[in-house]
Amino acid sequence: MQTVENILEQALAWVRAGKGVALATVIETWGSAPRRVGAQLVVSDAGAMEGSVSGGCVEGAVVVEALEVIEEGGARVLEYGVSDGDAFAVGLACGGNIRVLVEPVGPHGMPVDMLEALVAARAARQQIAYEVALDGSSRKLSGEGHIDRFRMDRSGLSDDGQTFIAIHNPPLRLIIVGGVHIAQHLAAMAQATGFDAWIVDPREAFGSQARFPDAHVVNDWPDAALAQIGVDARTAVVLLTHDPKLDDPALKIALGSDAFYIGALGSRRTHGTRVARMGDAGFDAPTIGRIHGPVGLNIGAAGPAEIAVSVLAQMIQTLRVA
Repeated sequence: MQTVENILEQALAWVRAGKGVALATVIETWGSAPRRVGAQLVVSDAGAMEGSVSGGCVEGAVVVEALEVIEEGGARVLEYGVSDGDAFAVGLACGGNIRVLVEPVGPHGMPVDMLEALVAARAARQQIAYEVALDGSSRKLSGEGHIDRFRMDRSGLSDDGQTFIAIHNPPLRLIIVGGVHIAQHLAAMAQATGFDAWIVDPREAFGSQARFPDAHVVNDWPDAALAQIGVDARTAVVLLTHDPKLDDPALKIALGSDAFYIGALGSRRTHGTRVARMGDAGFDAPTIGRIHGPVGLNIGAAGPAEIAVSVLAQMIQTLRVA
């Protein structure tokens, strides 16, 4: 599945293969527009496309404009809304308005070296902002400023409405300690929503590539594994083993990190003993309070797949709701 996290990588791959490429980015929405600001679609000169700016409503029309931009250069801003005849013609009858910036990659648009720098920054887990004038007259990258935008992961227009600021945070990452049945569902669901999934379990029968074919698998003790992987503000850590010998070392590293979400499986009684152990380890009450335990939203989940849904929903809620 192509996610928002690899649209730019796909664009760069096509450029390096000698193809003409254009990027389309949602720069503004009103009403019930189906994609958030910053969503992207990449189009090649052969008409291939990856990503989405509207969930399928206006992609066909945007691709036509993108092919013209690849041929002619420059940048253009497109607008579709339910009050426009064009909106119904392209399928945006479900409600909402969107504005889309379309720009080519190359000499008459986003420079290739700028695209390479964006991709490299994300690979190095460095936050970076791409600022582009809507008329295509200027473009720059910045890792400074925009503190609130980086924190909220929120792209948008500048105060004067003439420049779009695209926020590119490091890809979201989920570290699951314990390669149990719930983990199999959770890893797959998280990957479908844009997370890079890591499975940590020293027990090779649980943490195996065969059980997690699309995830990174580390067969090491959790404290060593988390130190190797790294835990930052774009990382969620979920503990699923029920075994303090495995969970607690990972939990201590997670509590000492900037992880945006920490969750641990277990009953309220189990969590109570966990809280006591973390207190004995020297963590204060506010720090221990970062742990979501019992893990997941209370939706009456039954079975591994539904529990995974509840955990992923709580992760997203923690990330997106201020």
